[in-house]
Parts: sequence; structure tokens; C-alpha cells
Amino acid sequence: MRLLTGLLAFLAILTLAARPAAAQSILRDAETEALLNDMAAPLVAAAGLDPKNVDIVLINDSSVNAFVAGGQAVYINSGLINTADTANEVQGVIAHELGHVTGGHAVLNGGAKAASGISLLSLLLGAAAAAAGGGEAAMGVLMAGQQAAMGKYLAFSRAQEATADAAGAKYLSEAGITGKGSIEFFKKLQNLEYRYGYFPRDGDEFFRTHPMTGDRIATLQDTYEKDPAWNKPSNPALEARFRRAKAKLFGYLAEPADTLRTYPETMNDVPAHYARAYAFHKQAHVDKALAEADALIATAPNDPYFLELKGQILLEAGKPSEALASLRRATELTNNQPLIATLFGHALIASEEPDNFAEAERVLKAAVARDRENPFAWYQLGVVYAARGDLARARLASAEQQVLSYRMPEALRSAEAAEAVLPKGSPDWLRAQDIALQARAAIERQKKKK
Repeated sequence: MRLLTGLLAFLAILTLAARPAAAQSILRDAETEALLNDMAAPLVAAAGLDPKNVDIVLINDSSVNAFVAGGQAVYINSGLINTADTANEVQGVIAHELGHVTGGHAVLNGGAKAASGISLLSLLLGAAAAAAGGGEAAMGVLMAGQQAAMGKYLAFSRAQEATADAAGAKYLSEAGITGKGSIEFFKKLQNLEYRYGYFPRDGDEFFRTHPMTGDRIATLQDTYEKDPAWNKPSNPALEARFRRAKAKLFGYLAEPADTLRTYPETMNDVPAHYARAYAFHKQAHVDKALAEADALIATAPNDPYFLELKGQILLEAGKPSEALASLRRATELTNNQPLIATLFGHALIASEEPDNFAEAERVLKAAVARDRENPFAWYQLGVVYAARGDLARARLASAEQQVLSYRMPEALRSAEAAEAVLPKGSPDWLRAQDIALQARAAIERQKKKK
């Protein structure tokens, strides 16, 4: 009960105080990231880029937008996912943004790197940190990127937009993906222009710097209709995955009442169960949330994301020991996917069983080895180190978490404390030095801006 009370209190604080900062956070979820990467993969290949070097990043922002801000990362707002009806529509957006990447239209800025690193972990996991007594760490996770997320959107010229449109059409064609979704999404943007008066005279950044949507539709329609892929159906497996990921995101971000109106209990498909599970969980209706998760598992007993959801609900309801079986199985099924493994590691620690700490350390070390930009994993690993008296590595883990959360003064202090006691010349000692240098440089840059 204390754990559940802590969760509710934290959610109230988040609602009242942290929402503006959360709007600049990156949303991280294993299932959604896998989907976006699979949707983008043929387009990335068509663009001649290495998939290992391209990131598709989901931003917690309700506006209908996507952008590039440096490097080979495409940022997609949650509002765009909510507005899109199909995976094919989002693929059209990704293709366009890859056109900006290959065209060199983005200018690297300091905020882009900070934004690319950190955010919410596996959706509600930030709340789990607070519920477990790590309120300061959780706020760091939830508000990560506040000081350096995004900065100003780059003012692309209309010529650059036209170039990106043409490149996007080319990548869709070479990937054998229909451009119908691209046209449908442009029509949605056109409706927004008409409905809300988003025209250049209004000073809106997007519509001041982009060609009018009607002109873009007219240009692209002819190109797409001549393409052999125009009448090719969109990948049905991707479309099914998109519908459930969209519902999952909606259930997490929307007010529970809105979720239950959109996905009423008369709906019994997978997306509806997914959305309602989050709505009931946010309302602390644990039994109802578990019933929705169990309904999902009944349709696919070995779906790791359904198992992850059930384990997450149990963990955040103050039942970490009961969550272990589901999370262990989800971790195994995904071959230790870092976000899921981190949730499992957290449950092992929250069980307060000393025998579970060795497994937690192994799982969390594997998670950060595959995904270093995971502040909550570093926080949990620091808890394990501290529990077994390894304060030097606990401080180093804190430094890793703090620098990712852009809390540079704290990162500097933690790194210097770790460096002072770690064996000189060891990999951990060198890493502490690197973090200290990074933190000092960031602090100096911040001073110069004032």
C-alpha cells in the first residue's frame, strides 16, 4: 500500500508541476522502438544509410510534427502518431525526414544531442522509480532533457522542403512502399490549416517555413500515382503492430476518462485492451488493469510485451515478487532487450530479497552494455552496488545517470568522488574522468550563455 500511495502522490506531482518539462521528454518503450525501427528499415536502406547509425526517436509533444536536428536521427512527436491512422502514413513522414538527413539540411546543435539521450523509460517506469523511494531519480528521468531538449526547430527553407519531399518519394518507391499514406497524411495537415488557420501570416514556424500543403499534395500525387508501388497494400503485420502501439501510447498519455471514451469496454480487440490497461493502471484500479493484461496474454501467451505490461502493473502496484515471473519471461523472450531487462532488474531489487541482487546486477549490467543512454538502468545498478558496499561504482553509476539527465553539477561531483577511489588507470576510473570532463565542459558552456 505504501508503494501504491507513493505512485499516486508522484503522479499528482507530475500532473501539476512537471508537465511542461515532460513535453520535451523522449518517450522510450521497447515495443514502440522496435516497431518504428522496422517501419523505417527499408526506407533507411533506400536512402543509402546504415540502419545502425539511424535513430527514430519518439518525443512527448502533442503537436503534429516531425523533424531532424542533427546527425542521423529522426524525431517524431507523439501528436503525429496520435493523428496518423496507419503505419504507412508515418512511413511517408519518415521518408520525408530522411530526405532532410541525406540532404544535409539539419545543422547540429547542442540541444539535439542532449535531447537524443534521455527520457521516460518503458512508459510508466519513471513513476515506478518514485514509488520505490527514488523520487529524485525519477524526476531526473521524467524531466530529462528539460535544459537541452531540442532547442529551436531548424527553419528549413521551402526549397529544402521540396527537396525532402522528392527524396522521400524516391525512398518510398525504392523500398516498394506505396505513397498513399504520405498523401493521406498531407491531407490531414491541410485540414489542420483550414481548421485552425495555420497560415504563414499567423507566424507559425512550421507553416511559415514549409510550402503550402495543397501545393505539396498536387506535386506528390502525380509522382506517387505513376509509381509501381502506388496500389501495393501496406504491410498488414506492420499495420497491426502500429494500431496496438498507437493505442498503448494513447493509454499512457491521455487522461483515463478520454482513453475509456475512445476505447470503451465494449471493444475487445488488442489495441483496446492495451489502452484500457494503462487507463485503469493510472487510476490505481489494479484488478481491472491486470484483467486487461491477462486478456492480452490469453491471445498470445508468449508475447513479451504483454508479459512486460503485466509485470509492470504488478511492480508498480507494490507487488514486485509477483511481477518477477512475467518480467523474467519477457526478458528471456526478447534476448535481454535493455528496457525490459531494466524493468526486470528493478523488480528484482524492489523484491528486497538479498538473493535476487546478484541476478539484478547481471541483468542491469547487460542492459547498460547494450544501451548506455538509459538513466534508470544506471540508477538501479547504483542501488545494487551500494547494497553490496561498492560505493565507488555506485557513485560512478550515479554519475552516468546524472549526466544523461543533464544534471551536470551533480554528475561532476559524483564522477570526481568515484575517480578519487577507483583503481587508477582502470576502465571505470577512465570512465569517471570522461564524465567529469563532459560535465565541466557543459557547465562552462552554460555559464557563457548567461
